[in-house]
Formats: sequence, structure tokens, C-alpha cells
Amino acid sequence: MKAQFQYEEAFSRNIGWVTPTEQMTLRHKRVAIAGMGGVGGVHLLALARLGIGAFHIADFDTFDIVNFNRQAGATVSHLGKHKSKVMAKMACDINPELEIKQFSEGVNSSNLKEFLKDVDLYVDGLDYFAIEARRIVFAACHELGIPAITAAPLGMGSSVLVFLPGKMSFEEYFRFEGCSKEEMLLRFMAGLSPRMLQKDYIVDSSNLSFLERRLPSMGSACQICAGVVATESLKILLHRGTVLAAPHSYHFDAFKQELVRSWRPGGNKNPLQVLTLYFLKLKLKSLQSSATAHKRIPSRAMALQQWFFGLWKTGLRLIRFNLKGIVSK
Repeated sequence: MKAQFQYEEAFSRNIGWVTPTEQMTLRHKRVAIAGMGGVGGVHLLALARLGIGAFHIADFDTFDIVNFNRQAGATVSHLGKHKSKVMAKMACDINPELEIKQFSEGVNSSNLKEFLKDVDLYVDGLDYFAIEARRIVFAACHELGIPAITAAPLGMGSSVLVFLPGKMSFEEYFRFEGCSKEEMLLRFMAGLSPRMLQKDYIVDSSNLSFLERRLPSMGSACQICAGVVATESLKILLHRGTVLAAPHSYHFDAFKQELVRSWRPGGNKNPLQVLTLYFLKLKLKSLQSSATAHKRIPSRAMALQQWFFGLWKTGLRLIRFNLKGIVSK
């Protein structure tokens, strides 16, 4: 099968949006992706289809049934299998010539140097709650002069932050120093999404808990993340187009059909971000209180409540029907 594969033909439909010379440039680029789950897996496949020729991928986890709604490699046949191995095989099915180095123990301080060796770009695919791992990777990228992108699947959209060599660093933007783990998670959310477009349409907060490391996540949002990351990667690797680095960011929300750009000099130290963080804490407290109250309602009481609500709605319909009859007479 590999003998039948021709790189130029496989990626010929990219030509027009990139030149043949640029396509060959992408063929010789190396991208590191930490995390092969919700966003990391689709990043790998999107970048493989872009024609990137080499990857370093890291993930210590295996596929579980709870991954089915959003993760590219999550299928029945892959249950219990190692994410990095599955995703490497899927990427090589797109381009058999790929050079992929797997870090099946995940990324950590002991293998970070090798993970980032000869890398042209780092793409963040780590779990939202993996703050410490994320901090060490972004710090190393800043020190080594490696461009880095993070795109978060928020609600039904994506927020995007790019960190470029010589510009504001990850730590300078998020301001994690001296914070508790919960405070870091809140600061990460506020920094990722200064305008919080997703906050208005969450319909069930029972699956939202920072303390229990649970957040809802949509497959559609992960796919949007992959599209914007592939585009930002192309611009960075080909030195073409405008790349807005932190403290600039943007957030596209497909549900609300909104695109907003944010500029936060000083990152989370910015007065607007201090207010955003304050209101985020209030919003989360309200959502979690609502979820707790919902859980406290016994199932029989809930059923009775729903029965009375249905009866009330039926009564309203009958009243409206009778009123219409009276008016027509």
C-alpha cells in the first residue's frame, strides 16, 4: 500500500491555498502535540492532512467509552487501547511516509527535552485539568523559542491563544504563580475566554465541577479547534498571514454565531481580567449550587413535580382553546 502512496498526489488539493513549494515546506516540518484526546487527536489528523511530515505525540491514557462523543480515536474497536498508538496508526493511514515518535508515558520533566527536540511548533492537546504539565511544556517552548498554540473547546466553539518567541509567555499571560490548583483552573478559563461567550447556554450544570475534575465537552467544538489550529499552524510554519500572539486572543462560538477578538495587556493582571475572574467565580458558584439543589430533589418528588407541570400546561392549552371558541362566537 505504501508503494501506491504519492505525497504530491495525496495533498494536491491543498495547492491553490498553498503553493507547491509551500507544500514541500510543510512536508519537512515537525510538530509536537501533547495529549491525543478530545482536541489532540483531531489536531494530529488535521495537521497530517495538511501534509506535515513529522510529529512527536504524547499521551499515557487509553480509550474509554466516555470518550466517544468527541475523541477522534474513540471507537468500539479501540476500547482499552493506548491513545498515542491508535492515533499514530490513524495518522499513518493518511500519510504512510509520516515520521511519528510516540511518548506513551505522556509528557513530563524527564522526557520534555526529547519531546521538543527539533520541533518547529508545539500544539497543546492536554486535558484541561493538566495545569502543571501544561506549565512546564509552555515554559520550555518559551525558553527554546518554539511557537506554541492552545485552542480550547468551550461550549460549541473554540478560543485560541498563540505564544510566539520573543512575545508574552504563557506564565506572563495566565499569572499562575502562588495560586492554588483551583485558582489556576479558574485563571486558565478566564485567560482562554476573556469574553466567556459559552457561559449563557449551559443547560445542565450537574456535569461541571472543578473539584471533581469534570467539565462537559462537545465533539463539534473539538472539530472547530482542529480547524483553527491547522490554519494558525500553516501561517506560523509558512510565515504567511497575520498571527496575533498573546495577549491577543479570539473566540468563535458557532452556537451564538459570534466571533470576538480580545486584547488583554498584562494577561490576567489586566483590570478587565480581574473583573472577568470575579464574575466567573460567581457564575460557577451559582451553577454548582443549582446542580447541588437539583440532585437533592428525590426522584419521586421530581416525578410528581413533572406531573403537576404537565397538568398545568394541559390546563393552559384548554383555557386557550376555550377562549378561542368564545372569541369566534
